[in-house]
Amino acid sequence: MPTTRGDDGETGAAGEILFEWCVIGDQARVAAIDPASGIEVVVFGPAQGGLAPLRALARRKLSRRLDRGGSGRS
Repeated sequence: MPTTRGDDGETGAAGEILFEWCVIGDQARVAAIDPASGIEVVVFGPAQGGLAPLRALARRKLSRRLDRGGSGRS
């Protein structure tokens, strides 16, 4: 089963966000990390849809978690 892994980052209005992804077969896992707080959120989805929609979902999920003060589980 083929596996692809990687990481990168971006800087926006909310600050720096680090992304880590792993594709195993037809599943993709994307993590978004806020380096300032150490908060990490993870989303899963179909790999054939591309990583861009999963990165966008992870970014929104992280933003929501940070807006709540970083507490709780999603």
